[in-house]
Amino acid sequence: MRILTLLFLMLPLLGLGQKTDNESLAMQLIQRHKKVNASKMSMPGYRIQLYFGNERMKAQEIKSSFLQKHSNASAYMVYHQPNFKVRVGDFRTRLEATGFLKMLGDEFKSSFIVPDDVKLPDL
Repeated sequence: MRILTLLFLMLPLLGLGQKTDNESLAMQLIQRHKKVNASKMSMPGYRIQLYFGNERMKAQEIKSSFLQKHSNASAYMVYHQPNFKVRVGDFRTRLEATGFLKMLGDEFKSSFIVPDDVKLPDL
């Protein structure tokens, strides 16, 4: 016990207790990471994909059809060349997404759950 106390008292003298350049660089990187995450305003989660294909009009029709029946849900149309995707919901867990998918029933037969970055829930 005395040896540990003596060691802690000698750390400043040995220079071991001081921050190194690597430690300060690590702290800068951590701060930058925090800032990027705060501005991103999203988190990993799940959505339900209703459509995947290269027809823009069909994607828009599916999105508007969904929103007419489920006006309180969110719907997104994403373009990744050369295809359009229509995804709905902002679910934090796969279980939440599964419940919503079951609620959709036969309405959108080819829909399935996909991992995606979702909007943060309102506080």
